Order: sequence, then C-alpha cells, then structure tokens
Amino acid sequence: MAQTIRRKATGVRRQAKSQGRAGQVRKARAKTNSLFDRMMDALPFTEDQWHAFFTVLILAVLLAIAIVVARVSGLTTVAETEFAKAAANAGYKVGNVQVRGTDRLNEARVYERALGREDLSMPLVDLEELRTELLALNWVADARVSRLLPDTLVIDIVEREPHAVLRRGERLLLIDPTGAELEPISRSAASEYLVISGEGAQSQVEALTDLLDAAPALQPQVKAAEWIGNRRWDLTFATDQSLSLPEGAERAAAALISFARADGVHRLIGGEVVRFDMRNPPRMYMQVPGRADRELAMEQAAEQAAAQEEEDN
Repeated sequence: MAQTIRRKATGVRRQAKSQGRAGQVRKARAKTNSLFDRMMDALPFTEDQWHAFFTVLILAVLLAIAIVVARVSGLTTVAETEFAKAAANAGYKVGNVQVRGTDRLNEARVYERALGREDLSMPLVDLEELRTELLALNWVADARVSRLLPDTLVIDIVEREPHAVLRRGERLLLIDPTGAELEPISRSAASEYLVISGEGAQSQVEALTDLLDAAPALQPQVKAAEWIGNRRWDLTFATDQSLSLPEGAERAAAALISFARADGVHRLIGGEVVRFDMRNPPRMYMQVPGRADRELAMEQAAEQAAAQEEEDN
C-alpha cells in the first residue's frame, strides 16, 4: 500500500511576514551604517589616522594589562631595582646636597636626612618622604626637594621666625608666632623677647598677638605676659609694673585700649603705681607700695592726737 509523504510547507502569509521582518532589519542596519558613516565623515580624521588611533589604543590596553600582571608577579620591583643599580653605576647617585634658605637651622641635620639613606641612587630617592622628614625639624616651616641630575639634591628651606619665649617651669623655649617650639634659649638671650607663661599659654600665642596689636603704643613696653587660670592675661611692663586684664578677647582689648589712653594722659607707666587692675572695666584699681603703711601711720597719729587732746581737756 503506497503512503503519501506530506512536507510541511510554510504558509504564504507566514513567509511574507518573515520576509517583511528581514527587510526591516536590513533597512535598520543600512540606516545605522549610513548614520555612522556620516558621523565619521564629519570628524577631521582620515581613515589611516583612525586606523593608527585604534592601533595605539589597543597597544595601550595591552601595555596596561602587562603592567598589572608585572606588578602582581613582582617583576616591576625587580626591574626598578636593576634600573636603579644601573643608574647609580652610571653616576646617577646622590653625591652632593645643596641647602638653601637656612639662617638659624643647623644644616648638618638636613645633610643627615638627605645622605643617611640606605640607597642613594637618584631614581630611588623619595622626594616627598624626604620633605616630610625635613618638616619634622623644629625650625622648618616648609621645604622643597628637587633633583639636579646627575648627582645633586637641591633642598630649599623656609625657616620659622622666632617670636617669643615660652617659660615652662625653669626652662625657657624660643617659639614662633604660632607657638611652635624652636629651641631652648638662655636667660640672657631671652631678655630680647616677650616672655609668655602660664598653663595653656602656648596655645594662646596668636590670641595674645592680636590683643597687643590693639594697643600698638604699649606693645614695645610689654616684657612678659602670664595666662591666668586659662581665661585671662596679666601683662608686665619693662618697668616691672603689672596690668590685670579681664576675661574675653573683646573685653581685654577694650581694657588695654582704655589703659593706653590713660597712660598717654597721666603717664601711668613709670609712675609710683606697681599694679593696675582692670578686671572689672571701666574701673581701674591701682596699688601703690607703702600706701597702706602710710595710711595706718596717719590713723595712729590721728588717734594719738585725739587722746592727747582729751588729756589736756
């Protein structure tokens, strides 16, 4: 018995729909390619230049991958070490140090940090690390380190300026305008500077400068300042007279200005008053040595005179 084999044929409608979709895809691709071509044509580059650009880009990516692999495997460290040895053998090794900008700083301390390194090969000198070490020195406010090939390090120093003397117990320390300690100083040398004392006074140096700037006429006559109770100042003049100021920066400045005006009129500094108290402005209390004894003697004399008068009567 014969069998009839039927093949599954695609319907006419389905075939037309499939062909329609294929056509849409071809049109979309053509449109996209046409747009891309127009964009490429608008850029000021030739086809050869684009080819060179993509070639370089691919090489850069491959180089980056190679560097990452080398770092992970430790090959870069070996290469850097070998390169540094070769450079040192070729004369690129620290042999000279030029220090500039120093006046009070002991340059031997700079040389010690610049030359006291395990490896003096120029490529391996960490300039930023050396700068950080220099900034740790008391006198150094700022520093710049550079290479002068083949064998010289150039170090430019900005020194701190001495401003006052900090009294800490029996020790005298030279400090800069921010209160940073510079070096110990002798009593004879300390006489040239304002002497600051009191617990917490080191952190108040800049505030004290602002206070004294409020009365510039008095500033040269102030030889010492004591920070009292971590809240206010007592000033001592070159005449050994003292002035007690109130708490608070504004109140203290106002009191100092008031005292300066009074001194300009009555010549208070250099007079018989040994202590001026302006802790309760605008009042000023003055202490004169021997006044209490004189007042007591006058009271006693008055009592004796009264007693004598009673006896006579």
